Amino acid sequence: MTQPVDARANYCYRHPDRESYVLCQRCGRTICGECQTPAAVGVVCPECMAQQRATHPRTKSAWVTRLTGSGAPVVTYAIIAVCVLVFIVQTLGSLLGLPVNSALVYAGAYSYPSGTFGVGFEPWRMFTSVFAHANIIHIALNMYTLFIFGMALEPLLGRARYLALFLISGFAGSLGVLLLASPVQPVLGASGAIFGLFGAFFIIQRRLGGSATQMLVLLAINLGIGFLPGFNIAWQAHVGGLIGGVLVGLIYVETRQPQRRRWQLPLLVLLCLVFVAVSVIHFFV
Repeated sequence: MTQPVDARANYCYRHPDRESYVLCQRCGRTICGECQTPAAVGVVCPECMAQQRATHPRTKSAWVTRLTGSGAPVVTYAIIAVCVLVFIVQTLGSLLGLPVNSALVYAGAYSYPSGTFGVGFEPWRMFTSVFAHANIIHIALNMYTLFIFGMALEPLLGRARYLALFLISGFAGSLGVLLLASPVQPVLGASGAIFGLFGAFFIIQRRLGGSATQMLVLLAINLGIGFLPGFNIAWQAHVGGLIGGVLVGLIYVETRQPQRRRWQLPLLVLLCLVFVAVSVIHFFV
């Protein structure tokens, strides 16, 4: 016996004037060529595709996961945020005529006995100067370099070790200014600490068997730029930060074995005490 056939079943449910014999693989409705979306098997209609996308778990790219996942360089982000915030305060201070810059910069004179060069004893500037920058180009270049090295070093070392490396290298950079520059030469910027990241990364690469040739070339170029006339770059901070980073990197690689791990913190503390002792030597000479 012949069954009655609904003629409308051969027309697209979204476009009743378009005849079609293709069915959605999920709901079974007729869809025209415009409404067809290729699926793993057959085609689906727009409504089923929207439902599938809404219920399907979204996956992040490896790059996004690296930037925002559990291993994201949180300390690097925090340091960048602090530097940007300080730069904003510096800029507003300049516009309002407030002495923000002069309160943050470091010069060797601030590590001498009070009044020696007409200024007070303010050793904390050895850290505050690390987070201050002279202009937009200065902070942009430093923060970009910090981001690149932070992406590589922070997941490798862990957040606490990475932060210790940055701070010790920053202090070592200021120590280099104290020992090698004029006592009245003011400096500011994170480049000393960043050169410490350079140094530590180089040591870690070498000791762990990685290729460090490109790093050595990049380091030589950046260090050499500081000695060129007219660039107004405090190469003394670069040298100091580099030495500090190399020493911290050596401590990390030499104590990476579980049986040596207990010596890591004492050696870092000892290194800091040596740096502090060198910085106060001017009180006794």
